[in-house]
Amino acid sequence: MRLDRGARTILSDIDLVVPRGSITAILGPSGSGKSTLLAALTGELAPAAGSVEVFGQAVPRRHRELLELRKGIGVLLQGNGLLTDLTAGENVALPLRAHTRLPPPVIEQLVLMKLHAVGLRTAADLYPRELSGGMARRVALARALALDPPLMLYDEPLTGLDPIASGVIMSLIARLNATLGLSSVIVSHHVRETLPIADQVLVTANRGIVFAGTPAELEASDDPLLRQFLRGEPDGPIAFDPASAASHEATPASPATPGASRPATEAR
Repeated sequence: MRLDRGARTILSDIDLVVPRGSITAILGPSGSGKSTLLAALTGELAPAAGSVEVFGQAVPRRHRELLELRKGIGVLLQGNGLLTDLTAGENVALPLRAHTRLPPPVIEQLVLMKLHAVGLRTAADLYPRELSGGMARRVALARALALDPPLMLYDEPLTGLDPIASGVIMSLIARLNATLGLSSVIVSHHVRETLPIADQVLVTANRGIVFAGTPAELEASDDPLLRQFLRGEPDGPIAFDPASAASHEATPASPATPGASRPATEAR
């Protein structure tokens, strides 16, 4: 699969499989195409070549069919996206009111259940301005889970959070994935916080996937490019300015997929 933004190729030769029930971490430096890959999974960006499948079907291009597919995909944005004039509970209720015909009392109970799942049941009547950064991120997570999506996408979930709040969010992601039977894709540049909860890891750089494997395999790698990324070294195979990476060739790799597990998403 190849993903372009205008005339510029962001990622090429992508071969990605996300097994059901797993947590897949997509790591890489800023500007390496991580969020672009998420945009392809949600149908926001059509691939310039190749195809994307979610739940065993190609991501549709027709608007109505795409909206139906997106009901099964929860997305946690790095900016939270909470509406400031609504309480935490009203924010969580938005997807339920927009996409279901449930009576208000049922919606109220579901909202409390979702907030309870992220440890914020008592915050239902608070406005976003009354929440800490970590609390606001958890409310946004509760809203993303409102329709019980089988697939969760996290776009830089730790942006702007302190180390304690970051630990809480990552622990919550792992717990929810296990207890709710979700498949999760986490896009992040926070390596140390993300690796402990990931089942498989992909690293994007120089317009491609340069590593695919387990967290242990990543940390054991002696590849100069991967060592540079993991250690945060300014000089090395990864160019600091993404635009200057055009002269580099990516070395794509395909993540291993358990044979008994049907993938939640595929990109080829």
